[in-house]
Amino acid sequence: MRALVWHGRKDVRVDTVDDPEILNPRDAIIRITSTAICGSDLHLYDGYIPTMKSGDILGHEFMGEVVETGPGSTLKKGQRVVVPFTISCGSCFHCGKHQYSACDNGLPADNQDIAQTLYGQPMAGLFGYSHMTGGYAGGQAEYVRVPFSDVGPIVIPDGIEDDKVLFLSDILPTGWMAAENAQIEPGDTVAVWGCGPVGLFAVQSAFLQGAERVIAIDHYPRRLELAAKFGAETINYEDSDVYDALMQMTGGIGPDACIDAVGLEAHGVFFDNVVDQIKAATFLGTDRTHVIRQAILACRKGGRVSMPGVYGGFVDKFPLGAFMEKGLTLKTGQTHVQHYMPALLNAIMEEKIDTTFMISHRLPLEQAAEGYRMFHDNQNDVTKVVLKPDWAEAAE
Repeated sequence: MRALVWHGRKDVRVDTVDDPEILNPRDAIIRITSTAICGSDLHLYDGYIPTMKSGDILGHEFMGEVVETGPGSTLKKGQRVVVPFTISCGSCFHCGKHQYSACDNGLPADNQDIAQTLYGQPMAGLFGYSHMTGGYAGGQAEYVRVPFSDVGPIVIPDGIEDDKVLFLSDILPTGWMAAENAQIEPGDTVAVWGCGPVGLFAVQSAFLQGAERVIAIDHYPRRLELAAKFGAETINYEDSDVYDALMQMTGGIGPDACIDAVGLEAHGVFFDNVVDQIKAATFLGTDRTHVIRQAILACRKGGRVSMPGVYGGFVDKFPLGAFMEKGLTLKTGQTHVQHYMPALLNAIMEEKIDTTFMISHRLPLEQAAEGYRMFHDNQNDVTKVVLKPDWAEAAE
């Protein structure tokens, strides 16, 4: 089959690789009809996530048609499914609490030591996202093996096109959980750093969960325009000091809740961010954490900080004193996608949530490498690239 393969920093190619096979009774094989490039895939592209190996197949946002199942799968051939990016068993302690991204059994035994060394405990597996998250082949391909297929994928009713439901795989539940983790109360003001796909869904979700005001922070004009269409007020950090602007907009109190939808590759010419970039380039650090620092300093006393942005390693200059003295609450983590998928699918079918506005570009799978370069280099115009294998394009 054809698949997008990681060969090194900023080196991804569509190669011919072996077709996936059923390895465990609960497996299923999915023929991909739509797959997307996620902003967190750019962390892999830029070489920020450790334990990647040349030959790894990328992609964790995908959907398609079931073509083969193991005897323990509950799926049936011919069903259309969206697959969550988290790989979870459904029966461990954490899955029992609907904390699917904390699954004890999502990682193969050979990969658990890597995660335990880096993070203290192993987490759920992730498709196409390094060997510390399982080394699973991703879905930017013609076919993919889906472990625990009786737990993860959600069946899509006939008549609903891919574009409306594809983002159930990751960014829509991630944006929703980001807003939920902000513990929004009626009348709240919520600040969202980053108007990429997750940030934009967090803006939409914050309003749906009861926020009175949402303030979106970015520097790409088109992304700020998209946030404004949902009713958000906007700050362009290249034109304004974010802290000063937030204080002015909130009467000196600060936002009730702050959402960091940026993560480890914060941009901008700020002293702390420049130092972080130098440390990352010289292997003295890994993550650029300007946004989470700024969110902590700007959040009102007694407020909440939600961090859906991906971080990979260790940081310094973390404002722990401000965090403690201000009595803040921080909630974060990979998304418990399986928990949110059914309700969000219903919201899409009832037209309470729109996802199609996010798609800016569509490309054949064979042009996936160009899609990565385009997304990486032109984030003002590129919000989401959807890739389709040849047969999916022909079917349309």
